[in-house]
Amino acid sequence: MTKTCDKPFFFTVVALVILGIFIFTSASLGLLAKEGASFGSVAKSQILFGLLGGSIAAFITSHIKYTFWKNNAFYILIGAILLSLLVFIPGLGLAHGGARRWLDLGFASVQPSEFLKIAFIIYFSAWLASAQKKLSSFKYSVVPFLVIMGAIGSVLLIQNDIDVIVIIFTIGSVLLFGAGAKWRHLGALVLIATVLFSIVAWQKPHVVDRLLTFANPARDSLGSSYQIEQALIAIGSGGITGRGFGQSVQKFSFLPEPIGDSIFAVYAEEFGLIGGIVLIGLFIFLGLRGLKISARAPDMFARLLVLGIVILITMQSLLNIGAMLAVVPLIGTPLLFVSHGGTALFVVLAEVGIVLNVSKYARKNK
Repeated sequence: MTKTCDKPFFFTVVALVILGIFIFTSASLGLLAKEGASFGSVAKSQILFGLLGGSIAAFITSHIKYTFWKNNAFYILIGAILLSLLVFIPGLGLAHGGARRWLDLGFASVQPSEFLKIAFIIYFSAWLASAQKKLSSFKYSVVPFLVIMGAIGSVLLIQNDIDVIVIIFTIGSVLLFGAGAKWRHLGALVLIATVLFSIVAWQKPHVVDRLLTFANPARDSLGSSYQIEQALIAIGSGGITGRGFGQSVQKFSFLPEPIGDSIFAVYAEEFGLIGGIVLIGLFIFLGLRGLKISARAPDMFARLLVLGIVILITMQSLLNIGAMLAVVPLIGTPLLFVSHGGTALFVVLAEVGIVLNVSKYARKNK
């Protein structure tokens, strides 16, 4: 056991949080100009619940021994599923854009799926660690995963949250691979998932639109392609060094959701190619450092827990950036530490605390 947490990982997170505050502040100007709201109303959940609450959560989780999560994994998953079901209670659940994914707590809105992601990672890591010697069997590797995905996927499907289903499935597949499942089992799993996703996507017009827009970004400039085209214009106009902090033009009149899905485009317009490389580099370094912590973890559960969290953080963020660059389909994931969303910021900082706790027990010989 090391005496302190992993400092490179910690300071990378600090750098992302500080950079995120500056980016969010600048991007907020575009929303304020269009909607006439005050900065306080926009930033309340981001600063109070996300940043302040998340920092407290990170401090707490960094001091809770990681075995606590393994011992309570089942209850954590059930609690997260029940929390997700609360969105269907009239007066408590909030609907937006055809989806019902938020809880109105009065002082802030909460997105339960953010808690469901980490709950899945905790539970599935615990399951794989307990069944490690049986993972060569289809019965103890793929079947349990499909059962868990069936329960979680059903809840998310009625919330119209296909994005989170894809993310959780991807993380689960990585954890199966990390735990030692056979390649042919993973291949069968991918085939099953492809068939199921195709069936679901065919029933969801917005999913089909996203895929068609990815194939041809110019297919509907005033409709489904509008956000990507405006994002590419913003990123391109930033050039090498950018227009300068606060000087984005696209955020005021053209970019939809300048503090949400499109925030990387605002950042790239203001800080240019160099700024974009710095931000992407921070996420890549965070991922690589996290993988090193995972490799040095004291046991299988800790290794899979860190692996799942690191993949979740880096995958979501790079998917957001990739969507703005039109290299992956628009999937609606936040740019963590940066995008508007108090729940996402709160949860990711709590997850960082878990990784830092595991790093305290890391073996030095790896």
